[in-house]
Amino acid sequence: MYDAALLLEKLEQIDEALGRIERRFVGISSPDDFLDSEKGLDMMDGIAMMLIAIGENFKKIDKDTEGKLLAQHYPDINWSGIKGVRDVISHQYFNIDAEEIFYICTNDVKPLHRAVQEMIKELGSGKTL
Repeated sequence: MYDAALLLEKLEQIDEALGRIERRFVGISSPDDFLDSEKGLDMMDGIAMMLIAIGENFKKIDKDTEGKLLAQHYPDINWSGIKGVRDVISHQYFNIDAEEIFYICTNDVKPLHRAVQEMIKELGSGKTL
C-alpha cells in the first residue's frame, strides 16, 4: 500500500511543474521560437528541466503504487512516454529536439495537467486511488 500523503505531495509538485511549463510556453508558436534567441533557448531549457522532474516523480509514483495507479485509473495518458521523455532528456541533454518539446507542450501538457489535478482532487477528498 502506498502513502497517500506522499503521493499527494508528489502530485502537487508535478502540478506546479506543469503550470511552469504552461507559463513558459506562452508566446512559443513554433519549434523555431525555441531556437531563434537566447530567451527561447532558456525557455526550452526550463521546460526540459520540468519534464525531467515530472518524469522522475511519475517513475517514483509508479514504483510506490506497484504499477497499479497510473495505467489503471488514467489509461488515456501515455505514462511510459512521460517517464521515457525524462530518460531521453536526462541522457541526451545537449541534443534536445525543439520539435519534440514543442509537440509535448502543444499536445500532451494540458491533458496531463487535467489528469494530475483530478488525482489531487480525488486524494484530497480522501478517496483512495
